Amino acid sequence: MRRRRMAAISMNPALGYQIGNDHQNHGMVVEQIEGLIKVYKDGHVERPPIVPMVACTVSLECGVICKDVVIDTSSNVWARVYVPKSQGHHPLLVYFHGGGFCVGSASWSCYHEFLAKLASISCSVIISVNYRLAPENRLPAAYEDGFKALMWVKQQALNRSNDQRWWCSQCNFSKVFLAGDSAGANIAHNIATRAGSQTNNLSPLYLKGTILIQPYFGGEERTYSEKNMVQPPNSALSLTASDVYWRLSLPVGSNRNNPWCNPLAKGATRLEDLKLPPTMVCISEMDILKDRNIEFCNAMNRAGKKVEHVLYTGVGHAFQVLHNSKLSQPRTNEMMYHINGFINR
Repeated sequence: MRRRRMAAISMNPALGYQIGNDHQNHGMVVEQIEGLIKVYKDGHVERPPIVPMVACTVSLECGVICKDVVIDTSSNVWARVYVPKSQGHHPLLVYFHGGGFCVGSASWSCYHEFLAKLASISCSVIISVNYRLAPENRLPAAYEDGFKALMWVKQQALNRSNDQRWWCSQCNFSKVFLAGDSAGANIAHNIATRAGSQTNNLSPLYLKGTILIQPYFGGEERTYSEKNMVQPPNSALSLTASDVYWRLSLPVGSNRNNPWCNPLAKGATRLEDLKLPPTMVCISEMDILKDRNIEFCNAMNRAGKKVEHVLYTGVGHAFQVLHNSKLSQPRTNEMMYHINGFINR
């Protein structure tokens, strides 16, 4: 399977990612998704530099200010912050990028452009978190990084330090949303689950909702769309690639009925027992995850949770960042206005 538009990028070594092209001493390739990631027998990981990385200083035409901030030096977790130039106290989105937990970056050009425009349209501050990747850092590392980022936001809200005031002063911390696409949506849901527990006090933050764009869930039993959805050559996610991502990201020895992969699996905490904020789920008609996403929404409804979903016709997984069909741009605009409505109602 060849995917031309979505791919990983070799990161700056200072940010803690492995790069390199020396195949000679690493043994055989034990897992790979062509053009995206190779994992060798000795644990060496290669992520080909296909998707461009851009600096936060890249010119943006949509009226936002953008800077990178360090969240945790020990784990090299950082974030890119987008702030509308319009003055006021704006809602805050904590966002997690997709990539099957194994590839992706907050500095990918596709995310930089998408989130800058979303910040402008929704008039919200967006913190795009760059979390650790698998297989070097298997789950729950991404969840730990995401929750650490949320706690970092809490500390900034409490301290209002001068070096972060440029964005803190623009935030309405009583309107915080967790958001993400694909694996990032999985992260957002799992962090919302953890944040809803009584032992975690978010004050002065108030979690108003989660926005799950094509959430990356799975399971041992295949859904109809997983088995039968025919994917074009430029699809962002095939069933084969999905299985590789799960093998690389779940704890060794786990299968796809691990609750992190399948929140509806036997043994997972019942949705009825979770304290979750209102949830918006964005689903793509041509995505292999379509049926699983709809099943999740139905289960949320049965559990008495506030959930709404929007189905985007004629487009597949990650269309909003990959622009890999003629319908991508109009559907992306629709999605942004739907998200805007959810945030600002």
